[in-house]
Amino acid sequence: MKADGAEGGASTLRLRFQDCLHPRPAPSGIDVLCKLQHFAIVSYAFDPARFAGVMPGRFRLDAVSIDGQERALVSVVPFIDVDFTSAVFPFPKFRMGQTNYRIYIVDNETGERCVWFLGTTLDSWTRIVPHRLWNLPWYGGRVRFDCAQAVDGRYLRYRMDTVAQWAPASLSLVGEAGPVERLPGFADVETGLVYLTHPLRGFYHRRDGRLGTYHVWHGRLQVAPARLEQARFGLLDRLGLVTPEEQQHPHSVLVEPVNEFTIYLPPKVLA
Repeated sequence: MKADGAEGGASTLRLRFQDCLHPRPAPSGIDVLCKLQHFAIVSYAFDPARFAGVMPGRFRLDAVSIDGQERALVSVVPFIDVDFTSAVFPFPKFRMGQTNYRIYIVDNETGERCVWFLGTTLDSWTRIVPHRLWNLPWYGGRVRFDCAQAVDGRYLRYRMDTVAQWAPASLSLVGEAGPVERLPGFADVETGLVYLTHPLRGFYHRRDGRLGTYHVWHGRLQVAPARLEQARFGLLDRLGLVTPEEQQHPHSVLVEPVNEFTIYLPPKVLA
């Protein structure tokens, strides 16, 4: 997505769920099925220059134009893995808090909208497997949620705290009534929702420096708007992407009480 005034820019581009939704590819092998509870997407717009030179040339930031300025978007995505288990075989189920960090990009080779995965904090010993076996940027932390919902599912209270060395975090928000009505930088709400909620492929630097990729599947997420009360994301500050003061003014906050993802494993090494 290019800035306003460019061909296919944010002022004219329309993304539609009907063009990107597809049946779930049949899982096999060690693929994983999990429900994500208290799922939130807290997004920030930032100056693309703050992320210059990080990704290989194959990728570019999927920038939007907000108030006449080109901006990239990064999302913090906390949730609780519920019934995390094999998608194929009978297997024990795990429950654990997790927070993902991702930046929206375009794969220049395929034109696909994806994310650049900065990493995740996981509150479980099971992180050792992807961390060591696949060199994924998964790190340990103690993740705690304190949430309360109204009968209609709206969040009366949503608090998440992560004690961690790699990405300490705290978040407090409350749900808002009604549907999502505005997402700055996008031609319409559906375009913004496709962009923010439906990237199914991610790329990342493995801990050994090589380029990796992963693939997930989910249906259309039924997110609702929420209002940020307080946030502190140590990783965004440390990387110089979003300052602590800027973190109090998100681009958007979206929440969904629970959804279901399929994760296709193992992740691939590309270079």
